[in-house]
Amino acid sequence: MRILYGVVGEGMGHATRSHVVLEHLLGAGHEVRVVVSGRAHGFLVEALSGFLNVTVEEIHGLTLRYFENRLDKTQSLYENLKNSPKAVRRNVRVYRKVAEDGFRPDLVISDFESWAALYALNHFLPVISVDNMQVINRCRHDDEIRGDKTLGFRLAKAAVKLKLPGAYHYLVSSFFFPQVRKKRTTLIPPILRRRVLEARREPGDHIVVYQRVVPVDVLASQLKALPYRFRVYGAEREGRDGNVTLCAFSDRAFIEDLRTARAVVAGAGFTLMSEAVSLKVPMLAIPIAAQYEQELNARYLARLGYGAWSNTLDTETLAEFLRRSDEFSHNLQAYPYRDNEVLYACLDELLALAQAGAKRPKLLTAAAPGKWRPKR
Repeated sequence: MRILYGVVGEGMGHATRSHVVLEHLLGAGHEVRVVVSGRAHGFLVEALSGFLNVTVEEIHGLTLRYFENRLDKTQSLYENLKNSPKAVRRNVRVYRKVAEDGFRPDLVISDFESWAALYALNHFLPVISVDNMQVINRCRHDDEIRGDKTLGFRLAKAAVKLKLPGAYHYLVSSFFFPQVRKKRTTLIPPILRRRVLEARREPGDHIVVYQRVVPVDVLASQLKALPYRFRVYGAEREGRDGNVTLCAFSDRAFIEDLRTARAVVAGAGFTLMSEAVSLKVPMLAIPIAAQYEQELNARYLARLGYGAWSNTLDTETLAEFLRRSDEFSHNLQAYPYRDNEVLYACLDELLALAQAGAKRPKLLTAAAPGKWRPKR
């Protein structure tokens, strides 16, 4: 099949997840054109350079700005409005290129990306959604999980729903599996890159800290007050100060430190959280304020007993989390090892159905940890 694949460029989690999906599609012989924005463009160009049946086009996507661990909505709006004329021109050029050069996709896959979905709408093509965000809209969450920010939940739910409505099917990657409330929805395990799948858990005594919000000097002073060894990523400099080591980022080194860590402290982004859970590493999650999806991830992490979460990172919170790390580690032993085979089975089934011209499937035959169930 000829597939147009859209990848949102905000953050790198979408890109690393899409890389796994794209390698499967390309290995199966499909011809793929990828449209992607931001840093994810350069990453995918390099990561897919060994395949001849793929083209990667850069588009302009929305950007988000943060200040002191909070989404800065005003600055984000300003930046996107300022760049909108250039963005529109670039995206129109890519649209024409895809539409006019004879590629003619049979199907669109979108990782929370609207440009490709719009192309599908205009050309009456089926869209397969592959992301983690749709869990907000397409599953049931009780009051405790939704939290006291009912308005925040409703706004997040509406935003996710509007992002990619009416898809052929929704494959929702997750390490937690609430009840699916909408048809054409299948929950699949986290989509893990090869390096994580090949890693084997060997717990040590150091703690990995990955954050970019707290100034490194303030963070180091907090960590030095605790009787543990810390390996800190995201500080943009290297060095050692007592029990705190500042590490230059290397994906290989980070995974090595993660698999051998006693615990990890980081934001509540889905990619790192799902990698930590899959490697059975207890996690303290610090969600970015006004990022509802991160709060949802963090609440499920705590409910399952895989870790804890807090709105702030301070010495007392960290000490209490580390005191309970053996408890969290014990709970994580119940999390089953899962590779990407469920993803591949579901995706291949959907491609076969779409190629045959079948109607949108309410329910897939492939095994999966979460599916919509018709009322009896």
